[in-house]
Amino acid sequence: MRCELANSLLQGYFDSELNPPRAAEFERHLLHCSECATELVDLDLLSGRLQLARIYAPAPASLRREVRANLSHVAVSSAASKPLLWHWLAAAAALLLFAVAGWRLNLNLRSNDYQGEFAEEIVEAHMTSLHPGNITGIASNDAQVVKGWFEGKTRFAVPVHDFSRQGFELQGARVDLVEGRIIPALVYTHDGHLINVFIWPTRERDTAPREGFRQGFQWVDWRQDKMEFCAVSDTDPADLEQLRQLIHSNA
Repeated sequence: MRCELANSLLQGYFDSELNPPRAAEFERHLLHCSECATELVDLDLLSGRLQLARIYAPAPASLRREVRANLSHVAVSSAASKPLLWHWLAAAAALLLFAVAGWRLNLNLRSNDYQGEFAEEIVEAHMTSLHPGNITGIASNDAQVVKGWFEGKTRFAVPVHDFSRQGFELQGARVDLVEGRIIPALVYTHDGHLINVFIWPTRERDTAPREGFRQGFQWVDWRQDKMEFCAVSDTDPADLEQLRQLIHSNA
C-alpha cells in the first residue's frame, strides 16, 4: 500500500519546496517508511535520466538575459536552502525498518501550548494541504465512504459526519504529518472557505475550546471523549465555532 504522505509531501520535499520544519518532519518519517524512501530514490534516478537524455532545447541568449533581468528584482530569501538528506536516509530507512521490528508509534501528541510550536505545526499542515492536489486523499461527501477509506490507515475509528444541511459540506479526507505523527484530517467547505479538522486520540480529560490565530488562519481546539480535535481555516471565527459545536454534538 502506498504511503499517504507520498501524495502530499514527497514531491514538495524532493523539489525543496517544504519549509525547514516540515522538511525535518518528513526526514524523520523517512527513517521508518521504506515506501517513501524508495519513491525518492526512483525520483532521483528519473531526474538523472532526464538530464542525461537532454530532451530539451537550449534557451536563446535573449531569453536568458530577460529572465536574469526579471530575477534581479526578486528579493532573495534569507533562509539558505538545506541540502536534502534523503540520499543517505533512504538506505538507512529500509535497514531500520527490519532492525526496529518492535517499534510502535505513540499516537498521543504531547500537551504543548497551542500558542507555541504545535499551533505552528497545525497551521503549516493546513497551508500545505491547500497546494493543488494535496487537500484530500479521498474526495467524497459520503461519510461512510470516508470512514471506510480510513480503515487500515489509522489505529482508531475516525468520527466522520457530513453537515451539508448546516452549510458545512464534507469534501473528503487525508492523513497528515504533525509533530512526527500521522493523523487524519477531515475536509469541509463553508461559503467558499476550506476547513481542515485534525483528529487524534488523547489520554487527557475533556477541555473547553481553545482558540488562536496564526499566519492569517483561525484555529479552535477541544478535547472530547478521549479524542482531540483541531479545526483550522481562514473563515470567520463564528463559522469555525459553529462547526465545532456540530462535531461536538455528533461525536
